[in-house]
Amino acid sequence: MNVLLFGATGMVGQGVLRECLLDPEVHSVVTIGRTPSGRLHTKLHEILHGDFADFASIEDKLSGFDACFFCLGVSSAGLTEEQYARITYDFALSAAQTLVRLNPEMTFVYISGQGCDSTEKGSVMWARVKGRTENALLRLPFRSAYMFRPGLIEPRFGARSRTGWYRALYTLSKPLFPVLRRVFPAQVLATDEVGRAMLLVARYGAEKHVLEARDIRAILSSKPILAPATS
Repeated sequence: MNVLLFGATGMVGQGVLRECLLDPEVHSVVTIGRTPSGRLHTKLHEILHGDFADFASIEDKLSGFDACFFCLGVSSAGLTEEQYARITYDFALSAAQTLVRLNPEMTFVYISGQGCDSTEKGSVMWARVKGRTENALLRLPFRSAYMFRPGLIEPRFGARSRTGWYRALYTLSKPLFPVLRRVFPAQVLATDEVGRAMLLVARYGAEKHVLEARDIRAILSSKPILAPATS
């Protein structure tokens, strides 16, 4: 399987990249980002690209992929709806529309968030924009597309947020994660678990296209339901 990864420098993306590099069935991983991931690996190739609204200049490098893991995201704190939608909706759709044209048999997996508003009409801005993004991605004619809605994510194996107050929050809450896992086992996922679940969904599919935290947890403990994707 050949994987394309957006957002490899973010906390979730770091975990996904690690799992892709460890997976023997992943032949190659190409990341697209504004800055290097800092990882060196024989399977890894990085494309530095500054304009996520336009991929025309690198289209010749975007074919031949079996899966895309879109982990690019930003906090809505301090942003207007227009600013947040440009990064959350416009960037995701620009990438997806390019990729579905070049790789129609691709599986597209998008990291969304718990509490997204699929009606697109709710009062919470970030949830409304995320819901609109999910709906638009699911309408594209990919082989299949899945929206991941993890809840609380525990950073492991060196994964860390690029946002300062997120890092501080995770540092303070680190001692609580073992307790939270015992009390809410279906709601707490780690960065490496999210990465493994994305690989499983890309390879075998899933019964739902919008996957909440408990669905992601179930995928990690269930048997494959579809034939593996070919590389």
